[in-house]
Amino acid sequence: MGGSDGEVLVTGGRGTLGRFVVQHLEAAGVPVRLLSRRSPPADGESGARWVTGDLTDPAAVRGAVHGVGAVVHCASNFLKYKQDLVAARVLAEAAAAAGRPHVVYVSIVGVDRIPLGYYAVKRDVETLLLQSGLPVTIQRATQFHELFLRATGLLRRLPVVPVPAGFRFQPIAADEVAARLVALVSAEPRGRVDDIGGPEVHRGEDLVKACLGALGARRPVVPLPVPGRTAAAYRAGHNLAPGHAFGSTTFAEFLRSTRAGG
Repeated sequence: MGGSDGEVLVTGGRGTLGRFVVQHLEAAGVPVRLLSRRSPPADGESGARWVTGDLTDPAAVRGAVHGVGAVVHCASNFLKYKQDLVAARVLAEAAAAAGRPHVVYVSIVGVDRIPLGYYAVKRDVETLLLQSGLPVTIQRATQFHELFLRATGLLRRLPVVPVPAGFRFQPIAADEVAARLVALVSAEPRGRVDDIGGPEVHRGEDLVKACLGALGARRPVVPLPVPGRTAAAYRAGHNLAPGHAFGSTTFAEFLRSTRAGG
């Protein structure tokens, strides 16, 4: 298939993005191998070949990478984000010893301009992969629609929902990012490609209000000023991809489809 042959390994294939990547690959008739720390589901929800193991375990990763034509690297751990760099190094070394498959990595818009520890590690992973000598494509995307709904689901327990004042976001459907990654797997390695974002830019408080409405929660939303360099970077729009709207699913459409699907 274009720039790769054989199975495609998906890391993080049980996550918000990885599930869609697996679905798109299988819909295209591409054999999928999935690396996860979890045991395979009993319901057989996917026809992917399942490999149980941790991305920081060299032996497990060598076994998972052996013989694949490409890797879509979606796995990430926000709570233990320093492990992401360890995992990327293990993956790069295993891939280099296993025929140098095309590695497609999903990153985040603004990782080089927003001073968050998690973002700094994502940027370091980009650099590691680009300097690894492997055939690599890196796609930065804005935040997924699903992230805002999930976060609001936690905040709705508060009597008043605070949001950072002046923050704007350009949410994109995870399904559409997955489709983009699968298209990149089929193409020749391109290094870092253009950032992508959703079709609309919203104020943070408007996204939260829309999510509260979809969740049936009536809570006042209060924008609060937030000091510091990170907040300033968000207010400056460094998390946006102006001129690179890729997704077509609006946030309102996502909420409607979520309500329809229960």
